[in-house]
Amino acid sequence: MDFSGRHVVVTGGTGALGVGVVTALVEAGAVCHVPYTRESAAEAFPLRDHERVILYGELNLGESEDVEDLYERLPPLWASIHLAGGFAYGPLRDLDEDVLHHQVGVNLITCALCCQAALRAFSRGRNGGRIVNVAARPALEWRTGAGMAIYAAAKAAVAALTVALAEEVAKEGVLVNAVAPSIMDTPANRQDMPKADLSAWPKVEEVAATILFLASPENRVTRGAVVPVYGKA
Repeated sequence: MDFSGRHVVVTGGTGALGVGVVTALVEAGAVCHVPYTRESAAEAFPLRDHERVILYGELNLGESEDVEDLYERLPPLWASIHLAGGFAYGPLRDLDEDVLHHQVGVNLITCALCCQAALRAFSRGRNGGRIVNVAARPALEWRTGAGMAIYAAAKAAVAALTVALAEEVAKEGVLVNAVAPSIMDTPANRQDMPKADLSAWPKVEEVAATILFLASPENRVTRGAVVPVYGKA
């Protein structure tokens, strides 16, 4: 897949999946624009000094002003990949109201605002574009969201947004898709579940490869898909 000279936004690019996606993109020739929310994340980002990686911080992707400011500064945009999000576990009856609002904000609102800003950026370029969002397995298989109901609901909203938006903009040459990972093999998940069968978890690089195809020029027809990336899990 050839991204040579193409500009791509990757939100959540400093996270575990983000590092995998940005690494794959720069290896394919892309210029990556990576917003971050915490300076500590930017400092630990292994690609921070790469000549085709540009960091933007500290931004709140839940605020339309910050999001619009980011996208308006960009060169003609090819793709926008939205990995930013957050997880909350626990029975719904025990969750504080702040957690409910935060889950909707960090998962759905950030995704919706970045989709909106990306579409406006594509319109300026008049060459179509690609959007890839990140849902989750409970977004497709609701019963697997037991014990994390508000997270499942927020990610299901991301999935619905993806499919509806794909239909909305299909005639503009913009292909909108999402991936829905199961538990991925990341350092944090290994620490949280030391007795789990790690061989069943999809690797970050494998999930990144699926995202890369959906965002690539080689993807000419796939839209409105929420692709399960479960590995053997």
